[in-house]
Amino acid sequence: MNSTLPTAEALRTALAGLLDGLPPKQAAQAVERLITSYRGTTPTDAPVLRDRSDVAAYAAYRMPATFEAVRSALAALRDAAPEWVPATHTDIGGGTGAATWAVAEAWQEEPASTVVDWAEPALALGRELAEASGSPALRAAAWQRSRIGSALRIESTDLVTVSYVLKELTAADRAHLVTEAARAARAVVVVEPGTPDGYLRVIEARRQLIDAGLRVAAPCPHSGACPIEPGADWCHFSARVSRSSLHRQVKGGTLPYEDEKFSYVAAVRDDADGPAAVPAANRVIRRPQIRKGMVLLELCAKPEELTRETVTKKRHGDLYRAARDIDWGDAWPPPPPAAP
Repeated sequence: MNSTLPTAEALRTALAGLLDGLPPKQAAQAVERLITSYRGTTPTDAPVLRDRSDVAAYAAYRMPATFEAVRSALAALRDAAPEWVPATHTDIGGGTGAATWAVAEAWQEEPASTVVDWAEPALALGRELAEASGSPALRAAAWQRSRIGSALRIESTDLVTVSYVLKELTAADRAHLVTEAARAARAVVVVEPGTPDGYLRVIEARRQLIDAGLRVAAPCPHSGACPIEPGADWCHFSARVSRSSLHRQVKGGTLPYEDEKFSYVAAVRDDADGPAAVPAANRVIRRPQIRKGMVLLELCAKPEELTRETVTKKRHGDLYRAARDIDWGDAWPPPPPAAP
């Protein structure tokens, strides 16, 4: 059991301690360049993080949001496979380790993590943050420098995470990475920005994972074709991110929070070695609309269709009360409460 859980608050504390004294102007310039790269459409085919200043700014700007997005995706995987606990984890393109923090929080049994990235400054800061975390699992993580490209080889592992990485790669390198992750892992989680192009990268990764023999555990209720019409809409979700004073400083914001939009897929190997995952019956794919005496839900459902469900106080009783508490991205209907 971890002596200190790698929570969002622990991450903010570690960031504040290591990044104290970062010149605001330098941080702002680095963040502006990173935002341009993050929102762009052209693969860089090179590390986005070039030096310590870039990495420090990135950590303050992106780590809290990446942590929350990956934590949400892992929560859906855990809901689908509650009995499964990965013993090993590989974080491809993990940079400063946000996804590894999320994995360490999700499974307190301390899966052994390896963070692979091609930017040594990111790995170096990731090590420092892990050491400051107070978490034995994070302190024990391995940090490995490797080019994320067509020559990448992933050692056999229980779980592979690939978060906010595919956009940085060429189409050929993206395809190789997903194929290699599917070969090496029992479960693969891919997270990308919740934009139309981020969704398309996730859908392509989803197709590759299925073709490689994996089965979708989340967010989709099925492993069939996505029912969303390409170009008309896109599947994405939202995670609430609390902003520290440092976070607000480097992003120039005033609110104490922001909402991180993300797209993801979690897939598991459909054989005796893979997790026994049961996907949600339906997934809430838009923010529920609460009206007087009713809740309107937009759902992705089996078999491969989008549906709308109206849950009313008059007709549905306890289910209506559950619908008032349901959130965007949750499974529907909610699982029954655990026996006392």
